[in-house]
Amino acid sequence: MIISATLLAQVRDRLAVSGGEPTPARVAAVLRADGGVFGDSTVLAVVAALRREALGAGPLDSLLAEPGITDILVNGPDEVYIDRGAGLERVFVHTGDDAAIRRLATRLAAAAGRRLDDATPYVDVRLQDGTRFHAVLAPIAAPGTCLSLRIPADQLFTLDTLVEAGSLPHEGAALLRDLLTSRLAFLISGGTGTGKTTLLSALLSAADPSDRLLIVEDASELRPDHPHVVRLEARPPNVEGNGEISLRDLVRQALRMRPDRLVIGEVRGAEVIDLLTALNTGHEGGCGTIHANSPTDVPARIEALGALAGIPRDAIQSQLASALQAVIHLTRTPTGLRRLTAIHVLDRLPTGEVITRPAVDFPLVGPPMLHPPATRFTHSTPQAA
Repeated sequence: MIISATLLAQVRDRLAVSGGEPTPARVAAVLRADGGVFGDSTVLAVVAALRREALGAGPLDSLLAEPGITDILVNGPDEVYIDRGAGLERVFVHTGDDAAIRRLATRLAAAAGRRLDDATPYVDVRLQDGTRFHAVLAPIAAPGTCLSLRIPADQLFTLDTLVEAGSLPHEGAALLRDLLTSRLAFLISGGTGTGKTTLLSALLSAADPSDRLLIVEDASELRPDHPHVVRLEARPPNVEGNGEISLRDLVRQALRMRPDRLVIGEVRGAEVIDLLTALNTGHEGGCGTIHANSPTDVPARIEALGALAGIPRDAIQSQLASALQAVIHLTRTPTGLRRLTAIHVLDRLPTGEVITRPAVDFPLVGPPMLHPPATRFTHSTPQAA
């Protein structure tokens, strides 16, 4: 049953004045105070709506509880999109007006210990259940307050389940296992929503059980099925601008915690310098994810991130050449399938420039195409096309 925003606001305001909890009896009394006639179903619907506002994710609760949904996007009043793994689709959910969405966003941010108001009109936090929550208030966002929720997978993906789902070719899974066994450093590249975190979590689950994994993340998302995992999570500054703990700080701490594999959930800032330094000083098998349109763009992307730390290009190139051995690239097909499309290795030209060269390509149709550099890190390479 859809309850009008006006009716809900009237009940909410009157209960706020009296200080009463939204029990069925109190809600019924408020509804009938002006002589209105409301049935039990309306009373219970108002009670449920008020409790969702106070405790849950309001009108989004049902979507958060639905299996298979990975993303929920709210673009202002009553404009809701979800992703079940096959691309975005619009669904009808009555969110209320922009003031209702703003109240929901403010409450979720406050529950995570963050401030969201006109002075700080955006927030990016992890909720208690692990959901990644991002919000931008109107009028900064149009057509209204925008919410983005990235829901952690309730299913633990392994390399085998990714093969079954069509995200990994059989040959690709074998190559990735060889890459792990060889303890080579790698980055998983791709655009937003291509499954980078899912694949990295599956790879870490396949790591040697005797390895000690140190995972550094901006917001905790990696959940590998591994017996020895230590997670470090960054913290933004408080309202006064104090108390920040950056990824770079945490990478340095992780190096003092005897990691067998140093993992950065997403490389997107100056922490890339500390990662490259670690990989150049005996910390084998390090890995992470990075946003890039193609594997050939990864060296340039790392150069740009290194520039944030004030490191000159030639120094970044020297570090990169010896630190990183492979780039695993994912894309999203027009049908929404997240898929491994290529593995590249890094090479340094006589000019000193670092580039990536294809080791194996995985076309949508047909067998994988093997390139000579693949022999640098594989023990069970597929047959060349």
